[in-house]
Amino acid sequence: MLIRIPEVLDQHELTLINDKLANAGSAWVDGRVTAGYQGAPVKLNQQIDERSSVALECQKIVLAAVEGHSLFISGALPNAVYPPMFNRYSEGMTFGAHIDGSIRFPPMGGRKIRTDLSATLFLTDPDEYDGGELEIQDTYGVHRAKFAAGDLVLYPATSLHQVTPITRGVRTACFFWVESLVRDDAQRALLFDMDNAIQTLNASDADPVARRTLIGVYHNLIRQWANT
Repeated sequence: MLIRIPEVLDQHELTLINDKLANAGSAWVDGRVTAGYQGAPVKLNQQIDERSSVALECQKIVLAAVEGHSLFISGALPNAVYPPMFNRYSEGMTFGAHIDGSIRFPPMGGRKIRTDLSATLFLTDPDEYDGGELEIQDTYGVHRAKFAAGDLVLYPATSLHQVTPITRGVRTACFFWVESLVRDDAQRALLFDMDNAIQTLNASDADPVARRTLIGVYHNLIRQWANT
């Protein structure tokens, strides 16, 4: 399941993060420093050193935004979020087809995280660069994401995906992984659809007994499927 989550960051937050990244200097490093044996040969970009002060400052902004976004919580059902990372692609840069590693170890310590979901949060608008589409492949074909700055795309980390070559401009983004309470993508999709239906019924002031029953079913399914 691929979910577009609009306006995760507002204009003030975008400006704050982009200003910090633009002045990060030597905190920008070769993106291959965190690539595994599969990703390193096809990865050509730059990213912010995970241990740098600018990374920590920007992480706080992103984490506060996603933790307060109801659509993100509904789609991801997060148990743990890997500290957000930041990358950029300039002309000629790309990241070829790959699948993200299954386990991530936070650089500052803490428990390891199983990567059930991958997230890309766009920091530059589509008209600022050519190319740079995030292409995600699943059983239904290839899906392309090139969204407005501040929008986030959430998709299964098991997906084969790539960033196509940049032919003009610079693409800056934030990316991270989520360990979900519900590790199965099909189960998460059912819960996401049910939660959206419940919210629609709540907004239309539908029969309260029926709504209460659906809410009970939703939470009982989470009890059955969740790993905490």
